[in-house]
Amino acid sequence: MKIFRKIGLDISAVRRVYAAFFLYALALGGLYPRMAEVQRSMGVAEGALGLGLIGTAAGTLISLTFGGRWIERWGAQKILWLGLPLVTVFYALAALAPHPIYLFLSLLPAGMCIGAIEQVVNLEADRVEFAWGRRIMNRAHAFWSMGFASAGLLGGLAAQWGLSPQIHLMIMVAVVTLLTLLLLGGFEAAPHRPRASSEDVQTNLPFAWPTSAILMLVVATFAAMLMEGAGIDWSAIYMRDVFSSSPFVCGLAVAAGASTQAVTRFFADRLVERFQPVRVARGLILILGLGVCTVTWASAEWVALLGFALMGIGTSAIFPLAMSAAAQRTDRPASVNVAALAQTSFVIFLIGPPLLGGVAEYFGIRATFAVSLPLIVLSFWASKSLKN
Repeated sequence: MKIFRKIGLDISAVRRVYAAFFLYALALGGLYPRMAEVQRSMGVAEGALGLGLIGTAAGTLISLTFGGRWIERWGAQKILWLGLPLVTVFYALAALAPHPIYLFLSLLPAGMCIGAIEQVVNLEADRVEFAWGRRIMNRAHAFWSMGFASAGLLGGLAAQWGLSPQIHLMIMVAVVTLLTLLLLGGFEAAPHRPRASSEDVQTNLPFAWPTSAILMLVVATFAAMLMEGAGIDWSAIYMRDVFSSSPFVCGLAVAAGASTQAVTRFFADRLVERFQPVRVARGLILILGLGVCTVTWASAEWVALLGFALMGIGTSAIFPLAMSAAAQRTDRPASVNVAALAQTSFVIFLIGPPLLGGVAEYFGIRATFAVSLPLIVLSFWASKSLKN
């Protein structure tokens, strides 16, 4: 405790960062374990469902691009207190959607809340990390993965108990609101990190255009981001369509990747310090490829679940490594490079759900995952750009 008193930071600040990441993912993850049932209730094919799912990514991109001033005006405390419950409210409305258009309109404001929360929790983790003098970013993201895994397990249990997606997600509104009050009721933003130089200030431009070096980092992360999104959006539908799995097993597929992702992120910092970023990234990309192949050609439920678990390991730390590499570049201010990487990645991720939905509709759900194999090879080649 003495070190915290010396730097003016109570250890509870670290715990509140972990709690914020956990609750963020718990709120975010409630809908996806029940996606197969939501699709069935709408009576649409995968392509139309994918167009509806694009609402979350569109709202997130809007918030990341234009929401900085509003976040500064409202403050981290209000963003978390209001944003976390609102995500669950909009997801509960999404479960009631009778048509993909209504699904899109419900997920759009959810995505805007998610974008604001995403900025707040990562900024808070960075400030606490700086004040403490120890790395906590990957561990904070491990708590995110634990929250998402918990949401997957809760979704599977709710389905097993016979709760409809609509009732389950209404209950999640109450659960997340209560936990936000209990765990973040005393939340106070950490002190600002001192700027390294007067030039390291984010530009007022709404979009930070990527340089060729940043585009290489985007390529290095693209396969991991696309397959993380595929695991979130399509794993439950995959288990239903391929193996006629029970709703509980469908929810377990969502939880499998998040659980292994959480465990890997707990140890990621030590691995990077020992083996260097490029080696770690290439090892993770190879594991991702193995997981994708396992899912694509799985012959039994347990094999598919193993594949999703391997995909969770493979997607665990590649994007944080790319963000670190972008921040350490000296060609432009760090904040501009980080913003360019984040925004460009979301622009690319924006086209992922409808494309994967179309692939699933016309070529089968297994092809949704197989389509990433060439991208995995490309990401392996581009991972040399992660060298610090």
